[in-house]
Amino acid sequence: MEWRDEGLIIGIRRHGESAAIVEVMTRDHGRHLGMVRGGRSQRMQPVLQPGNSVSCVWRARIEEQMGTLTVEPIRTRAAAIMGSGLALQGVNLLGALLRLLPERDPLPALFETAEIIASHLDDPALGPALMVRLEMAVLSELGFGLDLSECAASGVKDDLIYVSPKSGRAVSRVAGEPWRDRLLPLPDFLAATRLETGASHTDVLAGFALTGFFLERDVFGPRGVKPPEARRAFIAELQRLG
Repeated sequence: MEWRDEGLIIGIRRHGESAAIVEVMTRDHGRHLGMVRGGRSQRMQPVLQPGNSVSCVWRARIEEQMGTLTVEPIRTRAAAIMGSGLALQGVNLLGALLRLLPERDPLPALFETAEIIASHLDDPALGPALMVRLEMAVLSELGFGLDLSECAASGVKDDLIYVSPKSGRAVSRVAGEPWRDRLLPLPDFLAATRLETGASHTDVLAGFALTGFFLERDVFGPRGVKPPEARRAFIAELQRLG
């Protein structure tokens, strides 16, 4: 079996004397593992770095095998990522979030989102806000998407400033006032349909608090696992920069 695709490297580990097991998020084949022969060579080490985009060819005798990968660089971002503490933590979080999704499921929209984030990991004005949106996209793919399109109580589409922790739906200022202490804040940049500019530091932290609530309740808790350390470290670095 063989396929060719574009992928974003999200993980690498040693294998034997000279090979590496590489984890890529691909456009058409989802999250995939493969062994790269000679992956620890001097030539391949700059290519096999988390956050780099590669052209990859996967081969295996049968589909169920891990198989082998042959990769060539498309966009290398390792230098920019290594130069930023926020980016270093961000690339770890990017991989941790994508690992919540089933392996080998084609998710082209999430691949595109991950590619955009990888290119902005060293931009504190935009990268963290995009990461919050990725967490929302992951929740949606897992069946726990938030509905922020209109007020759950009145149906209005304006002045949405809360989210119901029970339903995950937006609530307007007027409708939510009597229960404001029981509702979660909805940051302005998530209420907007598009992220055209960077969000404020306070709004981004509120965004992580919002997605963190639903991730812990609906994903980590039922799986019996703790939130990834990468998430705590990324938010801590963001707070330090604030």
